[in-house]
Amino acid sequence: MTVEGFCDPRFSRVRDAFAANLASGLEHGGAVAIAAGGRTVVDLWGGHADAARRRAWQRDTLVNVWSVTKGVMATAMAIMVERGKLDYTAPVARWWPEFAQGGKSDLTLDLVLSHQAGLNGLVVPMTDAGLYAWTPYADALAAMAPLWEPGTHCIYHTLSYGALAGEILRRVDGRMPGQFVRDEIAKPLSVEFHIGLPESEEPRVAEMIEGEGASGWIRAVQASPFPHSCRNPVPRALAPNDRAWRKAEIPGGNGHATARTLAAIYGTLAGGGDEKLLSPQAVREASRPRVRGWDGSFAAPAAFAAGFQIEESLGVGRSAAFGHNGWGGSIGFADPEAGFGFGYVTNLMLAADDAPDPRQKALVDAVYASF
Repeated sequence: MTVEGFCDPRFSRVRDAFAANLASGLEHGGAVAIAAGGRTVVDLWGGHADAARRRAWQRDTLVNVWSVTKGVMATAMAIMVERGKLDYTAPVARWWPEFAQGGKSDLTLDLVLSHQAGLNGLVVPMTDAGLYAWTPYADALAAMAPLWEPGTHCIYHTLSYGALAGEILRRVDGRMPGQFVRDEIAKPLSVEFHIGLPESEEPRVAEMIEGEGASGWIRAVQASPFPHSCRNPVPRALAPNDRAWRKAEIPGGNGHATARTLAAIYGTLAGGGDEKLLSPQAVREASRPRVRGWDGSFAAPAAFAAGFQIEESLGVGRSAAFGHNGWGGSIGFADPEAGFGFGYVTNLMLAADDAPDPRQKALVDAVYASF
């Protein structure tokens, strides 16, 4: 499998690491990109977009990036905070009155975005259809009482994060999250990020492949002794291969993008480029730590800003970096100190206990070795 695309000679180590991932069999198909100094300095892709190896990965191949979507939603929320439409310290019920039910009248946006809201699961049954339809899932979250006292724990809100952030955004702005991201993030940067994939883009989408053990973390969470840690509905590794998943708006996990898109977004947040999504002050406020601790359902360290993973949760080994990982290996992040944005996407989902993902680690190490 050959590596295609462009790589500034300064970052030849990244090309070498990507080629080694492909040659080792750890990579089936994927792409890596870096934006620095206002330009794309790495834009590489290779491998196959389907399990049968009949479709080569192309420059414009889209792939479901799972929870990398959360970082893009965190960016959307930060835009609205900078515009004065949202306030991290204000109660969510200010913009979503029904959310005050169940004793949540004082629960703040900060707690929601940093996975401290106690809403990581539902107390009523919910099907995939209810999740995909948006309103049933959002309404169920608004109606329930927190599963645990908000602010006392950090328990990852796998799918509910997206519905919570997305409904707050919709209430304030009027647009669904997919349209907001297209209009306010993707278009200004001349890239594409889909939350709710148009049917016309289906031929470009990579098929997800479930590696051995990739779903082990779901079973671990369901068996966790931490109270109320079960999430409902539960994501399926191969759900992104279904049209129903792709066309729905699931801002906690069904964003479709290229590595180049992620690098462009995070490169802008890191301070490069002419088009600014956020002021430096707004980036600092969005990316400052909200919680450091322990996720009792994952039994793992937890560190979050206002929707961004940081420090040990992000796992790139740089204190200034912020962004978000996705189930199976994809990642997007910014490093303002080094001045670059990074994106890596893959369709072969490795086991969670491979963390840090060996492919991702090799690429990130190669990036920092290039500075």
